[in-house]
Amino acid sequence: MNTGFFNSYEGAEIFFYEWNYKPGQKTLIVIHRGHEYGERLQEFATHPLFASYNIFAFDMRGHGHTKASVSPAFMDSVRDLDTFTKFLQREYAVREEDIFVVANSIGGVIVSAWVHDFAPHIAGMALLAPAFEINLLVPLAKQAIELALKVNPKLIVKSYVKSKMLTHDPKQQQAYDTDRFITRSINGKLLIDLANAGKRLVEDAAAITIPTLLLSAEEDFVVINKEQKQFYVNLSSEVKEFITLKGFHHGILFEKDREEVYKILQQFITKAFETPALPPSLTPDKFTQKEFETMQYELIPRGEKWYYHFQKWALGKLGHLSSGMEVGLEYGFDSGVSMDYVYKNIPQGKWGIGKWMDKNYLNAVGWRGVRIRKTHLLQQVEKAIQVLQVQGRKVKILDIAGGVGNYLFDVKERHPEVEIVINEFLPSNIEKGEKIIREKGYTNIRFTNYNCFNKDNYRRMEFSPNITIISGIFELFGNNTLANEAVKGVVSISDNGFLIYTGQPWHPQLKTIAFVLKSHQDKDWVMRRRSQRELDSIFALNGVQKESMLIDDFGIFTVSLGKIIK
Repeated sequence: MNTGFFNSYEGAEIFFYEWNYKPGQKTLIVIHRGHEYGERLQEFATHPLFASYNIFAFDMRGHGHTKASVSPAFMDSVRDLDTFTKFLQREYAVREEDIFVVANSIGGVIVSAWVHDFAPHIAGMALLAPAFEINLLVPLAKQAIELALKVNPKLIVKSYVKSKMLTHDPKQQQAYDTDRFITRSINGKLLIDLANAGKRLVEDAAAITIPTLLLSAEEDFVVINKEQKQFYVNLSSEVKEFITLKGFHHGILFEKDREEVYKILQQFITKAFETPALPPSLTPDKFTQKEFETMQYELIPRGEKWYYHFQKWALGKLGHLSSGMEVGLEYGFDSGVSMDYVYKNIPQGKWGIGKWMDKNYLNAVGWRGVRIRKTHLLQQVEKAIQVLQVQGRKVKILDIAGGVGNYLFDVKERHPEVEIVINEFLPSNIEKGEKIIREKGYTNIRFTNYNCFNKDNYRRMEFSPNITIISGIFELFGNNTLANEAVKGVVSISDNGFLIYTGQPWHPQLKTIAFVLKSHQDKDWVMRRRSQRELDSIFALNGVQKESMLIDDFGIFTVSLGKIIK
């Protein structure tokens, strides 16, 4: 066993383990259970059945030899896993498609979120008693913890899990009880975040298509097995297996009959590596297409329908009191003008009640996600600019549907020398943007007025960008043929550079948006969301290789940085 540290996405040092590394071998990444750490996977990692694989593990934050403290944000654990795989690709020449992940309990939720949200091209995953819903034993325990967090945001919850609830093996029980590196508590905020993520992943498991093995422990007192079954049923994977392990407790890799588990894993891992990966395609996700059509034709229960109709009526009658709602009602809630208002995030309205309504409107989870998306977008743009500057190249940025240009003006403030072209379809947005350009005295920045979904229009812009931005526009148009034409046009004029694109793989307020808010096209704002896998496929078909991705803690908006490979 060799060990070391890797730096996670924001610089935290994470301790990792490596067993049996040989260049060119397939790779297993093993994610430990909550409360544990990577070194306890030694028996698994050195078992003869897995001798032909590179095996890697790491200690999660606050566990084992990792000094970084536990993050209360569940998505930070997912980002750590994504960063670790990038580290292995860079430092060990491990190919993404040669990776299979094995994960127990909370680790299973982390891996599921990574596969769902980041859409890595890995061979498959094995989820061992994944903790999609933890058995908190006490009725209304989750609500009680949420209430306690309002009083003490740093709340730490003592774990009720004892070694006898994890394994029947007396030696493993003793090892667990006497190990000083085992943690005996969990961050309260993380526990709630984990519960919310588990619910989201179970409901939206159809976005996952990779080979998946799910091992459920029959005598599991730590998690709810029903949610594991629902997750499995919802999967879109063509290669999947669900096995209930008779008599097993939650700590599957430490149970008396773990040799049986090793054999099951080895067989499925072999099958997964032999399964051809699905090629990129313009075929839309069936489950999001069905979801879209259900909303389009309002095929929802009558009571739910009246609830949304009442909200829409109330918005029409009272929305003018809130400045943000008023902008949305006039221009469309998806319009560039509305986005600009959301980005500014300054509550305004008529009288005190209007300002209060506006504050709640701007604090909606979707708009909070939009503002995070802007921050992530600027981070990805900055990353691309730095690469081009190191190469000694002049930076030329194109946004194919830039609205009034808001965040591009932020880029201009930071990098006055950068040349920027903002394409926008609506003349009213162009007028507002050009007014800002005149007021600020910006140079080397201009607007164009073309249909971004016509690939031939890109040649007419007379511009060869090395950073192209596609932000917020594909989320409004679910037709992949249209999106593909836009990407084709971008690639045709790109000067060997980067393409930054946003996505919306999941949204908790889709029905509210569809049945209550109107779009800039003066009709109901009904969206067909794309899984990240589907979105990445459109770009991959056009020679765009995704290099990195950022996502908010809610799992709503993604911002990907891709390299155009001609």
